[in-house]
Amino acid sequence: METLLRPIYQEHASNPATLGIIILEKVKPNSPITDDFDVILLILVNEAEQPWKVKHYEFDDKTAALHIVTTDLLREWIDTSGYRRAIEWIIYGRKIFDRNGFISDLKEELRSFPPENRELRKVIEFGKLVKRYKEAKELLEVGEYKEANSKVLYSLHYLARLTVIEQGFYPEVTVWSQVKQIDLETYKLYEEFIESSEPLEKRIQLMTIAMEFIINKRAKVAARHLLDVMRSKKEPWSFAELKLHPMTVPYTLDLAAIVSYLVEKDIILTVREPTKGIGVYHRKYYVSNW
Repeated sequence: METLLRPIYQEHASNPATLGIIILEKVKPNSPITDDFDVILLILVNEAEQPWKVKHYEFDDKTAALHIVTTDLLREWIDTSGYRRAIEWIIYGRKIFDRNGFISDLKEELRSFPPENRELRKVIEFGKLVKRYKEAKELLEVGEYKEANSKVLYSLHYLARLTVIEQGFYPEVTVWSQVKQIDLETYKLYEEFIESSEPLEKRIQLMTIAMEFIINKRAKVAARHLLDVMRSKKEPWSFAELKLHPMTVPYTLDLAAIVSYLVEKDIILTVREPTKGIGVYHRKYYVSNW
């Protein structure tokens, strides 16, 4: 297949903007990592009119997808898990063009998963976990069991991703396969939920109790990125200030859920500041010393 595709990728290799090219061939009949194409070509460029361009090809009863991605967009994907498959293409793909070692350095970065990237990814997944968990509890309370069941599954999924990140790995599309290898306790939790013979209401009740314990145990470590941001100044923060801080942008949509949970657990404390309105106060936040 590579021989047939060579004229296509060689054209891009001759472009000075191209930093590297990776190829990944399908090894299983059904392959989510390649979006069910027989081969993926990932071309990384330092600039382009479109940050992400995709072309599909057919040849000899085979299919191929070519993705041209700018390094700025790729960096966003890496930092925020914006498009997980692309990360797997880099990790498992084979480099066929590498300008000045760009691909080699990128593969090494993904292999080592630098701590600063890990802290950001942890709080992103933690925010999604807390939000879905709280939604599941609220739906359970009003008797919407099927919807609550769906939210529990989502929260388990984000717990799985958080677990993988805590162990120093990037979460893959088949994240539960990773969890089974590195944290059997979390895997068993998921397995017990989906295989339980308990009535749906009881199953959700038991899982929300278990999730509450797990989330509480991991909260301070998982939210360290936000807590470090808040410790960067001595004065309490308004929510607007936190929301506009450039370091919280990747998880701004879940920031309220994170802050609310940390306040509930006394990890973040609140203080009231007077306003012009009688009996109305600004609510501000600061990190507890313990």
